[in-house]
Amino acid sequence: MYDYSAAGQTVGPKPPNIVFVLTDDQDLVLGGMDPMQKTTNLIGQQGLTFTNAVVSCPICCPSRSSIISGKYIHNHGAINNSVEGGCSSRSWQQNQETRGFPVYLKQRGYTTFFAGKYLNQYGYDRVGGVSHVPPGWDWWNGLVGNSKYYDYQISINGTLETHGHDYLNDYLTDLINRRAQDFLELQGPSSPPFFLMLSTPACHEPFPSAPHYAHRYSAAKAPRDHGSFNVKAKDKHWLMEQPIIPMPNDTLQLVDEYYSSRLRTLLSVDDMVEDVYNTLRRKNLLDNTYILFASDNGYHLGQFGLPYDKREPYEFDIRVPMMIRGPGIAAGTTSQESAMNIDLGPTFISLAGGEVPDHMDGKPLTPLWENPKASQNFRPNVLVEYSGEEKVSIAGCPQWQNQRLFNCNPLAHCVCEDAWNNTFSCIRATVDSAIYKYCEFKDNQNFVELYELISDPFELTNLASTAAPNLKETLKQQLALLTSCSGSTCNTKKIKHKKMKKAGGGGGGGRGREDKKMKGSPKLAKGKDTVVKFSQKGTAGLPSSQCQNPDAEETEEEICLRN
Repeated sequence: MYDYSAAGQTVGPKPPNIVFVLTDDQDLVLGGMDPMQKTTNLIGQQGLTFTNAVVSCPICCPSRSSIISGKYIHNHGAINNSVEGGCSSRSWQQNQETRGFPVYLKQRGYTTFFAGKYLNQYGYDRVGGVSHVPPGWDWWNGLVGNSKYYDYQISINGTLETHGHDYLNDYLTDLINRRAQDFLELQGPSSPPFFLMLSTPACHEPFPSAPHYAHRYSAAKAPRDHGSFNVKAKDKHWLMEQPIIPMPNDTLQLVDEYYSSRLRTLLSVDDMVEDVYNTLRRKNLLDNTYILFASDNGYHLGQFGLPYDKREPYEFDIRVPMMIRGPGIAAGTTSQESAMNIDLGPTFISLAGGEVPDHMDGKPLTPLWENPKASQNFRPNVLVEYSGEEKVSIAGCPQWQNQRLFNCNPLAHCVCEDAWNNTFSCIRATVDSAIYKYCEFKDNQNFVELYELISDPFELTNLASTAAPNLKETLKQQLALLTSCSGSTCNTKKIKHKKMKKAGGGGGGGRGREDKKMKGSPKLAKGKDTVVKFSQKGTAGLPSSQCQNPDAEETEEEICLRN
């Protein structure tokens, strides 16, 4: 029996160890897991793979802030990579970091270890420098700033360590691996439980691989079979319509180089996962250890002519690989439920035997392997948010000066990947047998995009101008609830439509704007009242109680709509 009463707990079986491997910018949709066969075999095939994992924001710092805090970005304040108040700012350190999941693991008696990229502004002098060690960590190896592989600085428990460009000593992914091995060698079956977080720079740019992998994937090309590759965007937010279609040959070549380089960097991560697994097994720790693998956001490579980046609300940027193995998880299983990055902190706390704090928006993923049948509709409604970034001056792209654009690449004919009004909130909702994504852009146009993801997985056809009005209004109402939610109110139930026409037809001719009535919207069929009732407050303006259906299930969220 393991006595961890010194940490304020009771005597009982030793809690499980937890290993968390986090990659950077690794997509799922475009085959980002292809080079990671060891990871797939050791974690996915020996555990549970989440086939529908989604992030709260399609960019590094806000997503990582969601992982640490267990919150959507409207609740933790890091709404993009650069806004004041996020990315390891003073505000973040005072208001969010002190209530992150590592603090609660420490309270449960865990020894905690971190190595790699933390948040994009970590270690800068203006936010405390390298002497700042986030609360909850016993062993701290935090990268200063954004992802690098060479020529970087790290904080070793508050002391600066500088690295150069020598592969054997400095390649960051391998350094993380070595530091993890040093930590694991000190652990044993009678040691306190540990939490090990390995946060690699791969496959974020720049993309130097380990020298022995330099020639791998040299002939690989970015997938051309993805339905939106090099396709002109139609009926989308204006930013998506400015790329050059078809992409020039030099841009295509650059996209392919990015693709192959990204894959090469992941081979070292794959080696690291294997090394950690083997060490756990050799030290008789594997059977009492959970290993979770995930990425912070997806990526695009030529989709709708955007050369390479993230930041967009489409599936290629928001879906990520996620898998877990450990005690009680059946080998080779999958879950199609919507797992999120906001769920990771609550999951770790739950595995440690703790209660998830009320301020966290996420919830433990444990029911998805403990009782999957009872966990259907685990999260039928997902919220994705982002606030666009801008620059006044863009080097090499004089045509975009003072246009409030961002990430315009002169190597790719100055196609811009972001702008001040690339600011959106989206709901990804299961409605009956369909999955809808409804996005509102916060700009002068009040632009709306709506897709049915099962019939249109590549999001080619915007249905905002042709959707049934009550369907669109229902999604709009539910999105409003999620963008103001906090804690348990973020766990909204499945939307139930009765006698409601689905979205139909193509999106041609409509611009998806909310500020005027759309032409071509199909009328609702005449007959009885349609019941789609919301149980939450904040639905003012809905029809009166005469429209309520007494036969409606009380357990479903519905909104009453008159035909």
